[in-house]
Amino acid sequence: MMPNLNDFMNQGIKDIADTAARFYWGDRRGQRFMLHMASALGKSAKIRARHEGDGTHIPPFLIASIASECNLRCAGCYAWAAGGCGGGQAREQLTAGDWRRIFGEAADLGVSFLLLAGGEPLMRRDVIEAAAEFDRMFFPIFTNGTMLSGDYLNLFDAHRNLIPVLSIEGDAEKTDARRGAGVSRQVEEAARRLKERGILFGTSITVTAENYTQVTGPAFVGALRARGCGLVFYVEYVPVETGTEHLILDKNALRALAARVDGLRADPVNRGMILLSFPGDEEEMGGCLAAGRGFFHINATGGAEPCPFSPHSEMNLKDRPLVDALQSPFFARVRAISAAETAGHRGGCTLFQAEQAVAQALH
Repeated sequence: MMPNLNDFMNQGIKDIADTAARFYWGDRRGQRFMLHMASALGKSAKIRARHEGDGTHIPPFLIASIASECNLRCAGCYAWAAGGCGGGQAREQLTAGDWRRIFGEAADLGVSFLLLAGGEPLMRRDVIEAAAEFDRMFFPIFTNGTMLSGDYLNLFDAHRNLIPVLSIEGDAEKTDARRGAGVSRQVEEAARRLKERGILFGTSITVTAENYTQVTGPAFVGALRARGCGLVFYVEYVPVETGTEHLILDKNALRALAARVDGLRADPVNRGMILLSFPGDEEEMGGCLAAGRGFFHINATGGAEPCPFSPHSEMNLKDRPLVDALQSPFFARVRAISAAETAGHRGGCTLFQAEQAVAQALH
């Protein structure tokens, strides 16, 4: 592990909190929430530092796919391709009580951000309501945006630690081509409603060889900003479906993507936005952050996996504490694999490219 990884990630968390505080400037309720959250984030960092001193590294982030079903069927979806979504798995999902225990353990360990995904996470209202109870953590919720109305708007309004992140592919044409006709219109309507309520929300964009210049353009980001978006996740496309390899970013495109995102961050007009690139930003942190180095993934049935793009598990958290996964020999072997791969890494998801080695590490 890089000696300064913890400091680097703590500074990143502070930058995110500062940006969120600027978003809520002038909103009394939002300011009260951010004052509370700033104190909570500081306490969580101290908890992680104590565990580090005792020999256990606690990542500040976790990813949880809380739903194994979705109301869309997007082309190239990694959750469908990896078997984590679809196929009538709803009966196998963790209960809201299971997730409440996991969220509580995460809070006690000092985890600051717990990203909720799926499937479509808004199909698990019971789990979202459980997350709302843990106001010492942020819960970015990666949603397709088609279910974000009425009661959900009231829930997000009342619990600002729940941050909806709307998934798109670029402009309306590209979004509808991958997600289905009319989806882009529903996402725009969801963004409009969130802006009306003054709720911080984000956008997640799958970056491909076909759209990376458009989605990192100043005009595109400016349009997101005008709609009220305060957080942008750029997620490099991973070819989990055969025949989609042409969408991968090559070496030149990866360099261009990094330069363009850096340019957006440096532009004063974007000062009120958080711009994150995954896995691109991992390069500055010494390589892959999966398997507990910076985060790990919990699937809808409770399996502790290194990463959403590396769906291998030897432990289920339905009957094991969260810390057991962090201390597991399997995760230690995966971290060693990712460290070995980093030296000659050619961009994109390290563990997806080392899939065979990760699968063998289970045995």
